[in-house]
Amino acid sequence: MAIWLLTVCGLIWAMVAIGGATRLTGSGLSIMEWAPLSGILPPMSDAEWQRLYDLYRTVPQYALVNAGFGMEGFQRIFWLEWIHRFWGRMLGFAFAVPMLVFWVRGHLPRGLLPRLLLLLVLGGLQGGVGWFMVASGFQADRTSVSPYRLVLHLGLALVLFAFVFWTALDLLRPERTAPATAAPLRRLVHATAGLVVLTMLAGGFVAGLRAGLDFNTWPLMEGRLVPPGYLADGWHSMTHDIATVQFHHRLLATLAGFAALAATWTGLRTLAPGFARTALLALGVAVTVQYALGIATLLHAVPVGLGTLHQAVAVAVLAAVLAAMHGLRRGRVAT
Repeated sequence: MAIWLLTVCGLIWAMVAIGGATRLTGSGLSIMEWAPLSGILPPMSDAEWQRLYDLYRTVPQYALVNAGFGMEGFQRIFWLEWIHRFWGRMLGFAFAVPMLVFWVRGHLPRGLLPRLLLLLVLGGLQGGVGWFMVASGFQADRTSVSPYRLVLHLGLALVLFAFVFWTALDLLRPERTAPATAAPLRRLVHATAGLVVLTMLAGGFVAGLRAGLDFNTWPLMEGRLVPPGYLADGWHSMTHDIATVQFHHRLLATLAGFAALAATWTGLRTLAPGFARTALLALGVAVTVQYALGIATLLHAVPVGLGTLHQAVAVAVLAAVLAAMHGLRRGRVAT
């Protein structure tokens, strides 16, 4: 069962990466219908291709960004969005079918079924949230989806990944072996996890506003540490102003990086060899790679390859910090 759940984690990880590529290429608005069952099949005739292309030509993105790019251009963005949706359907089957088999055969440990059923419901909800996000891009004068809905969609994907990954770790490592002296390190890792999640959500607003296309220098923004116009519109700027949104992502990433490296250094000094120590080492490596990727992505104005890789490695950072948290769980008090 742990292998099955880790496989599902891998599929979610790939789904996040495909979603990043879909967003960066502007492919997400190419399919204007939500057909959970019939949509599993791609267009099978020229007439169907033409019908879908005609539908796409009614959205603002076509008129303002892709006008006249023809059937070939439409098919190029269509296939990436279709793969994204097909992957979601495949992920649902990969979770639901084995769960049903384990359940029917009586192999589920006591108390696990409610958690798995909740995950199944959340997975179905994610499909609806995805369409809710895409539909926001069909509104007049919009060429992309709502940043708020994008962050909601990304956030739910991260919740699903974390929930499934933690459940797999519970099955693999039911014991709690962290020493009592690890309490300060545990608190540091928990704080790091919070910063990592906030950084990822802030990155969702950067993606939604395409804020990475501006201020393509590091570490300064237009020659200043704090960009001009920061919080000019008050709290509204935190989700609407490009300079403010990008600055917050940079700041949170830096804080998360320092916290992760501090946790890694402390763990290597104080913990005996084992799962928690290895997880902290992985966290230090992952956050270093991710920070370097973030800088490279920014300096190159978010090319599709680097942007997609940056989003994918963010999930690796999340996995590493979750593994460290699991390895440092407080031991149960005997009663």
